[in-house]
This record gives sequence, structure tokens and C-alpha cells, in this order.
Amino acid sequence: MGKRKRLMAERLKETKKQTAIAVLKDAPTSPRKMRLVADTVRGVEVNHALDLLHFSKKEASVRLETLLKSAIANWEAKNPEQAKELESGNVVVKTIMVDEGRTLKRIRPCPQGRAGRIRKRSNHVTIILDVKEKAVEE
Repeated sequence: MGKRKRLMAERLKETKKQTAIAVLKDAPTSPRKMRLVADTVRGVEVNHALDLLHFSKKEASVRLETLLKSAIANWEAKNPEQAKELESGNVVVKTIMVDEGRTLKRIRPCPQGRAGRIRKRSNHVTIILDVKEKAVEE
């Protein structure tokens, strides 16, 4: 049983070597606005995704662009022998997740002595890059 577990661990290590992860915590943008931008780059090749984010007018795209650059750098550090994969367009944004972060609650004065609540939302973003699967020709 020990040999089988060791083989599975080696296989898992090899698959994890192909992927790169970058995480952005407490980005001061609401998760809904960040998801609108994240949906445009999900499943897209990384060079094309960088172009999409660079020329987007949304404010959340600036933060996602720097996060994607960080994920690319992580992928290059993990796979120095596969630099041509990045140039040939085989590295894609496999997963991009936007989760809700902490919410800062503030008070704003309203008419007739009342107080209105302002919720300043934040989010956490995780990007996972992977090599595109080769199409099986039959």
C-alpha cells in the first residue's frame, strides 16, 4: 500500500508542477464588479487575457492584470524549461475565483437625524494557470 500511495503522490506532484497559482486578498472592489471582469478572462490564453485586461475600461481590470502577471511569473518559475509553451499560447487561465472578503461598515448622515449604513466591500481573487490540453486526433 505504501508504494501505491507514493506513486499517487508523485503523480499529484507532477500535475501541480504544471499549474501556477496567484492570490489577491482584500482588493477594495465589490465582488460583483470584479466578477464581471474575471468572467472575460476565464479559460482564455494568458497573452490574450493580458490584452483584454489592459484595454478594459473597468477599474477592477487593473488589479486583475497585475495578478495575472504575478501568476505568469509563478508559472515561469515553476516551469523554466517550458518557456516556449508561454510564447506559443498553450498556457491558459484555467480557473479564476472571486470570493467575498471583509466588509467595512460606515455610517453616513441621512435626513431627519437618521443614519444610513455604507458597506465598503472587498474581495479575494485566485487565479490558476495551466497548460492547454492537447487535442486528441482520432
